[in-house]
Amino acid sequence: MNQSAYIPYFPTIVLQPHPAQFAIDELPLLLLCPVGLAYGGMEKPLSGLALAVSLLLGLCLLYRFLYLKRIRYRIGGEQLVCEQGVFQRKVDYMELYRVVDFHEQQTLMQQVFGLKTVRVYSTDRNTPWQDLTGIKQDSDIVRTIRERVEYNRQKKGIYEIANH
Repeated sequence: MNQSAYIPYFPTIVLQPHPAQFAIDELPLLLLCPVGLAYGGMEKPLSGLALAVSLLLGLCLLYRFLYLKRIRYRIGGEQLVCEQGVFQRKVDYMELYRVVDFHEQQTLMQQVFGLKTVRVYSTDRNTPWQDLTGIKQDSDIVRTIRERVEYNRQKKGIYEIANH
């Protein structure tokens, strides 16, 4: 079989942030909300205000949790697509042949929960980078994206010229 005729099949990979990322992002509010609710249930000065503020914080936390649960990262054969939003959806598209670099980082809390954030850099003016947040630490998503980037660059005849 002719090597140039071989076209690999890249199944679409769908990722979403791990729910533990919510606890990492919202830890101060998650701790403050029950304290405010407890104080609001007592017969103390400003307990009504504490209760109202805690209920508003609870609604804010619910919205942020729903927002995190609605994030989808789709890695297809030619594009990285990020969908996010609850009431209004936003979709960012990044052509894989434009990807130029990657960066992985873990906060201390992400290390505790076994998660990481992968930043994908591109030459796209509208989307110069895309963060994939709350990805499992053992996921080798960078290697997968790199393979697809290289394939798309070869397919389009795009070569990187380095000036070192």
